[in-house]
Amino acid sequence: MYCRPVADVEFFNELEIKRSKFLTFIRRVENESDARAFIAELKSRYPDARHHCSAYIYHVEGAHPVERSSDDGEPSGTAGTPMLDVLRGSGLLDIAAVTVRYFGGVKLGAGGLVHAYSDSVSACLKRVDAVTRTQKELNVVSFPHADAGRWESELRARGVDIRDVSYGAEVTYTLACPMGGSAMLNDMLAALTQGTVVAQSVGTDWVE
Repeated sequence: MYCRPVADVEFFNELEIKRSKFLTFIRRVENESDARAFIAELKSRYPDARHHCSAYIYHVEGAHPVERSSDDGEPSGTAGTPMLDVLRGSGLLDIAAVTVRYFGGVKLGAGGLVHAYSDSVSACLKRVDAVTRTQKELNVVSFPHADAGRWESELRARGVDIRDVSYGAEVTYTLACPMGGSAMLNDMLAALTQGTVVAQSVGTDWVE
C-alpha cells in the first residue's frame, strides 16, 4: 500500500526569491516514459527559462522504487537532489516534480539554491491531492438475473468492494477484498446464500 497523486491533475506553485522565479509543477508518473514526457512538455512550454530541474520517484512491482533527479545546468547537487529529498520525505510514490527557473539577475549561491528548490517543491506538495493504492485479492461470483439486484445490495451494505459487473447468462461480479480476505468473503457469501454461492479467486490487482 502506498499513496500517490490523483491521476490526470497537474499541481502548480510559484515562488519568487531575489527576483528569480521558481515555477514548480507536480504530476503523477508511473514509469520512465511518463516522467521524461512530463519534463519534455515543460521544457517545450517554457523554452526561454534558464533551467528545468526535475526529480521523480515511481513504484516498481517487486523491486525498490526508481528515483531520478536532474540539476539541468544548476551547480551540481543544488537543485535535483534537494527536490528528490523533498519528494522522499512526502512518502508519495508515482510522483514527478519539475521546477522551471527564470533567473532574476541575483546569484543565490549553493545554499540559497538548495533552499529555493526545496521550498518550491515543498510548497507545491501542499497543493497535491493524493489517493491510496492498495493491492487486493480479486474474486468473481455469479448470480441469476432475478437475484442479482438483491445480492448486490446486500454486498454493498456490508462494505464489499464491487470492482466490475458483467451480464451474460448470469450476472457476474468482480469483488475486491484485502489480501488474505477471500476466506472471510466466502464465509459472508455462504451466510447470505445458504451456501449456494462460492466466489472464485482470479488473482490480485492494485486498487485506488
